[in-house]
Amino acid sequence: MSDDIPATDDRDPAAVIEAAVTEALRLAQTWTAWDGRPIAAGDRVYTPHKAVRRLADHLVDHLAELEARLAGQVPPPDHWHASAINTPADLAPFTAADLDEARSRLTRLARIWALRLGALDARRLDRAEGGAWTLRQVAFHVGSAYYAEAVGDLTAPAAG
Repeated sequence: MSDDIPATDDRDPAAVIEAAVTEALRLAQTWTAWDGRPIAAGDRVYTPHKAVRRLADHLVDHLAELEARLAGQVPPPDHWHASAINTPADLAPFTAADLDEARSRLTRLARIWALRLGALDARRLDRAEGGAWTLRQVAFHVGSAYYAEAVGDLTAPAAG
């Protein structure tokens, strides 16, 4: 993930987040075929569980930022280990039950974002606040399937 200012366009920011979650879950449907070996992406390694954890944590982290800013408060400090670590849980097999749990968790988080963003007008979404990204930029930043794409489509190749 990049710390560069996120590019935005005329898409509904809620739709951007929902599309990223849809894409992540599309890829996750193939992860029950994972062979247990972490997958290198840049200077990090990912597993199916880590991709789900990071996407959910990213959505939660920036949702806390959005809510704090809307309430006129300072966003909570970032103390996540993020992608720098792999937990023992990240290395567990990814089962159909894990996919079902991920689907429930991520679609609910995307829905919370959609409802919250839907209550904001364009002026509020694009308001500059000091050196912080606009809320639209924050939404576009979390509207990425990067972590799921790092794991990729693990569909077993067809026997030929």
